[in-house]
Amino acid sequence: MAARARMAGMLVGAFAALATATGAAQAAACGNDGGGFESWKASFVPQASARGIRGAAIDALQSTRYNQATIRADRGQRSFRLSLDEFMKKRGASTIVSQGRKLRQQNAAMLDRIEQRYGVPSGVLLAIWGMETGFGRFLGDQHTLSAVATLAYDCRRSEFFTNQLYAALELIQRGMLNPAAKGAAHGEIGQTQFLPANVLRYAVDGDGDGRVDMVRSTADALASTANFLRGHGWRPGAGYQPGQPNFAAIQGWNAAGVYQQAIAIMGAQIDGG
Repeated sequence: MAARARMAGMLVGAFAALATATGAAQAAACGNDGGGFESWKASFVPQASARGIRGAAIDALQSTRYNQATIRADRGQRSFRLSLDEFMKKRGASTIVSQGRKLRQQNAAMLDRIEQRYGVPSGVLLAIWGMETGFGRFLGDQHTLSAVATLAYDCRRSEFFTNQLYAALELIQRGMLNPAAKGAAHGEIGQTQFLPANVLRYAVDGDGDGRVDMVRSTADALASTANFLRGHGWRPGAGYQPGQPNFAAIQGWNAAGVYQQAIAIMGAQIDGG
């Protein structure tokens, strides 16, 4: 009788645990507006804790807010549907090339060191830097963690941005991201706009000060960008125009065809200027 009672108790406990897990899974469902964000967040906190996220990172997650500006930006990326000429004109390609040539001369020693280490010429790095943040002048004004959490909750790309959210929380836990940090609308970080998972994977100390700061350190941002490209198959000395070996690495940076072509064109113009 006692054994049967213990078995019954175990079954009740198992069913209770299953019901709790099922409820959590339902609460964690994605949404297409902000109505379910707080419930989703409440269910995500224990998931993050189970992955070793603690302390200030959990506090930061609990403080996030649904970000309408992020959703508007995610739904409104119309410039990628322009023709190449229209896209380059809209993004100010001629200005990026002109300023890129000047910055190449001003930062020649740093850029040479990066090229020697990673094999990526300065033109490509300067084109990306100029395209992403106007050479570090505008890094974005949206709360980074709220942006990433919003996109993790949003149904359109929930799985992809859930991984980015775990990465952002890991960055906070390591002291590599300020919980109050602001950046681009999709949670990109630093002068060349890395998503959090790419910061974890590719960010490097480019200025030799013993830490990585892609917001304040241009050397860190550009060396990390070169490391990203190398990690996506960049071959030193090979060409990077469409059809050439290194164009695939540029494709790894951004999925939009007009963006890829623009970087290749501007990079060549900066390198040849």
